[in-house]
Amino acid sequence: MNIRRAFTVTTITLVTALSGQGSVSPVKAQATDTTCPAPVLSRLVRHKIAPGETIATIAEKYNLIPATLLGLNPVLRSGKAPAGTAILVPPYNGIRVELQRNQSWRDIAKQYKVRPDVLFELNGCQAAPKVVFVPGVNWSPVASPNQPVSQPAKRILVGYPLPQKAGQSGVLLGYGWGILPLTGQVGFHGGVDLAAAPGTSVLAAGDGTIAFAGTQGAYGRMVVVNHAEGLQTRYAQLASVSVKAGQAVKRGQLLGKVGNSGRPSSKESHLHFEVRSRSQLGWVAENPEPLLLKEPVRQAQQ
Repeated sequence: MNIRRAFTVTTITLVTALSGQGSVSPVKAQATDTTCPAPVLSRLVRHKIAPGETIATIAEKYNLIPATLLGLNPVLRSGKAPAGTAILVPPYNGIRVELQRNQSWRDIAKQYKVRPDVLFELNGCQAAPKVVFVPGVNWSPVASPNQPVSQPAKRILVGYPLPQKAGQSGVLLGYGWGILPLTGQVGFHGGVDLAAAPGTSVLAAGDGTIAFAGTQGAYGRMVVVNHAEGLQTRYAQLASVSVKAGQAVKRGQLLGKVGNSGRPSSKESHLHFEVRSRSQLGWVAENPEPLLLKEPVRQAQQ
């Protein structure tokens, strides 16, 4: 079975958030294979910037991060959104990559650590594309593919978010693009789901200040901690929250209890844990798994 047939037999269902929102018009193009979805880069829409709109508000409107818009629209890289300017908006977060001579889409998948079948289908099952859309990668002015967890994170986030280490087998759902267990659809998972029994204590991974403590959409009950050097951790799907916004916390301090609020991505009871870093592009997700190889810390005295 050739690769095109193999990947299209099990068609991946992808859901877009774009359906006639605002002042937009589709950028039309033809898919190269009728058994595949049209390439993402043929499904861009044009958005005419209205007075008062900002890069952040436009990104929020389309459920994207600002970095995605900056990557596709150099006119926005000054940080301003000029009213009346038409910009391109993709259906998912990601970046546009031009292939170099003798470079294949398989090389791009390996370079950016994206599942080959996902990259193949999102780009219309083209055998030899000249340009591809790579999902789930955050554009930056000095982009490098899926950078490892940053050095500041290694120094500051030295704790573990649970009293007991989950171990590799306890990572129910890892970071990045893949099949989401509950929906069977391909999606981007911005953190890791760590197996833990309901009511398990959730602990701060490092010293910091509570930036948010409450309920927020699919995250359910969530605690967000801002740390030194522009780092942030998020603890979601909680049963209860034990801290308040503005409160200073220490590594190992109780933040809340494991639950199943919001819309969890894994069936088993777990903690959804994220690590993010602050940049001009917003809070950018990092792969937290390298940090989780460290030993857990004891719960701090309250």
